[in-house]
This record gives sequence, C-alpha cells and structure tokens, in this order.
Amino acid sequence: MHIGVIGATGGIGSRVVTEALDRGHHVTAFSRDATRIDEDRKGVVWKSLDVLDAAGIAAVLPGLDVLISGFQPGNAAKDFSDTVARSIADPAVYATAARALLKALETHPRTRLIVIGGAGSLEIRPGVVLADSDELLHEALDSIGLPREYAAAVRGHRDALNVLRTSNRLWTYLSPAGEIAPGERTGRFRIGGDQPVLDAEGRNRISFEDAAVALVDEAELPRFVQRRFTIGY
Repeated sequence: MHIGVIGATGGIGSRVVTEALDRGHHVTAFSRDATRIDEDRKGVVWKSLDVLDAAGIAAVLPGLDVLISGFQPGNAAKDFSDTVARSIADPAVYATAARALLKALETHPRTRLIVIGGAGSLEIRPGVVLADSDELLHEALDSIGLPREYAAAVRGHRDALNVLRTSNRLWTYLSPAGEIAPGERTGRFRIGGDQPVLDAEGRNRISFEDAAVALVDEAELPRFVQRRFTIGY
C-alpha cells in the first residue's frame, strides 16, 4: 500500500511514517519544506506540500491509496507553544485545511482520506459535546495544562469535522484521546465512536505510538469510512 502522510515531522505523523514503514508500506511524507529533511530510510520519499493549497494536494495524490493528514499550524513536535498560539490566532485554519483536502479529492475520488483531529468534538454525555460547553471545556483544558483561549482551536477542530461530514468523499476522522503524548507502542487500546474511551481511572489517554497503530490499522482495513472514531486505553 502507498500511504501519504501530511505533517510527517509531527508528534503523531512521524510515528505514522515509522509504523507504516515497519509494516512494509511505501510512504510519501509531506512537510512544508522537505528540503530540510535528512532522511535515508528505505521506502519513504519526502515532498514539500502546503495543506491549504487544494491544487498542490491534488498534484501529489496520483498513486496514493490513503492520505493521512496530521496537519497542525507550526510544528508542535518542535515548538508546542507556537502551535498553540497559532491555533488560537487562527482556529478556522482546520476547517480551511479540510475544505482544501476535500477539493483535492474531487479529482481522485478513490483515494481515502484520514484526518487526525481533536477530542473536543466527542460527546461527554449523550447529546452533549465538550466543545459546546464553555464550562466543561475550560475545565478540561485546565486539567491538561492548556490555556482557556485554546477553546477556540478545539472548536476549530470540531468545525473541520463538520466540514467532512458534508462530503461524500472517502474520509475518516480520528479523535485521539484528550491526553496524548509520546509513550509506548503497546498495540493494546480500545476503539470508540462518538464518546471518549476511558480507562479504569476515568482518564481518556493514548500514546502517539498507539495512535499511529490505530491510524495504520484503519488505512489497511477501513472500518470508519465517512465516520469518526476515537481511541483510548
């Protein structure tokens, strides 16, 4: 299988590249400036790409079976605070990126798209979405050490999901767990739909490495076409 990865230098994206290569897939890894990448692993080709440029995305789609987008403003793996600031300043960028991706797929409708989004669009109670409640959202942001202003970015991710939901393209949206960070690749996690997956302590958490496992699993064996799914321990 030939998998494209947007945001391939990011926390999740870089793990997706490694996971896909380890499983024997060919990878085209996309970065804003691929000339700065020093990569010698067999099976991966780096290319520059602007995720907001629909024509540019369409040009790289030929030959790809699946395109996984881990787009974030800036590079969160290198400067997380900068990505947070950029996301707060322009929360609409996530929906803009979703529109560009869908526009590109008009010329390649058989290519599958998997978008890595946010957890704020999950239902914390039946019919109650975290992003829709200021009080609950601020409480959640406080618990993970993010500024309350980041609520705008959380809603930006939700808006991107809603953009995808209007499309008949072969899209999938992953809402990772609310607590996500570098960790261990266990391959042992649970999968959910529109509600967060909680562990025995009531925490909604996953490692970057296991998020990558779930994404490549979905690339290999699609279970959530035109649907959102989530993961957690």
